[in-house]
Amino acid sequence: MRKGMQERIEDSENSGLDLLEQRIMQVVEQLTDCRKQNEMLQAEITSLQSILRSCKLPVSESGQGTAVNGFSYEEKVQVRQKLVMILQRIEVELRNEMSG
Repeated sequence: MRKGMQERIEDSENSGLDLLEQRIMQVVEQLTDCRKQNEMLQAEITSLQSILRSCKLPVSESGQGTAVNGFSYEEKVQVRQKLVMILQRIEVELRNEMSG
């Protein structure tokens, strides 16, 4: 009988270790996803910074469209599109945090 109790204790310890291992794997997957999302957001930020830097330069009249207040229409559209994309990603992240 004593051996049976020992086996149950070992089984219990093994199932606890299995559960811990599964949880660690889940955390590692979450960290990997976070890193990927972080890289994508960093790329978006870099792209937006590049666009904003180019907007500071004087706009030449050759082929860039009419400039209003130093920004061409195309530049304004680019900045707006990037901002909308960033806001959408932030909204998705907030939804995921609230539901998770």
